[in-house]
Amino acid sequence: MKKYFAEFIGTLVLTLLGCGTAVFVGCGEPAGVFATAAAFGLSVIAMAYTIGGISGCHINPAITFGVALSKRMTWKDACGYWVGQFLGGIAGAAILYWICSATGAPGAMGDPAGLGTNGIANAGGVCGALLVEVIATFLFVLVVLGTTDSEKGAGNLAGLAIGLSLVLIHLVCINLTGTSVNPARSFGPALVGGGEALANVWVFIVAPLAGGALAALVWNCLAKPCCCKKENK
Repeated sequence: MKKYFAEFIGTLVLTLLGCGTAVFVGCGEPAGVFATAAAFGLSVIAMAYTIGGISGCHINPAITFGVALSKRMTWKDACGYWVGQFLGGIAGAAILYWICSATGAPGAMGDPAGLGTNGIANAGGVCGALLVEVIATFLFVLVVLGTTDSEKGAGNLAGLAIGLSLVLIHLVCINLTGTSVNPARSFGPALVGGGEALANVWVFIVAPLAGGALAALVWNCLAKPCCCKKENK
């Protein structure tokens, strides 16, 4: 249970601080985009070195899906992680909404992006958003699987590499979809905020999970021992 609770806490922090930065700093200007990207990445780094030793710090259902498909964890544990992550995303969004309500920030005033929700309009609609999120999540989860591999990974530097890769992905995708790559981070704000964000949240659940599955497939191929090595002569 400790690892499931750790995933709850980690996802809560990621949602609250990442989406909170988007709310209070905004993403309309380059400085706001960078600040929001940095907030998500730094949240991951901080949590990686806080709860990484307990749960591995997935704090993302797409990562858990990729790890389970790579046979690094049981499906029973994966389900426990998903429960913790989605509840953490909801709790983080609820706390953010409470803060917005108390301060009169956009999240409490009907702004569609007021809670850091994701959208499909700037990506050209559903198909564009699906494509962006599948590709972005594939790249992100591939970094996670590679850097945390027990034999080929980056060891203690994995958390830093993962956090920085998330910053980079946000810089590219914020103005397209708001950058999800994480179903729990998207579901919480959409559920609390409601409206169009909730109607389209399925995109930000399906696409990241598909990207995570694709990353697992590719990494398993890359990490598989080569059976056709030439003999040294």
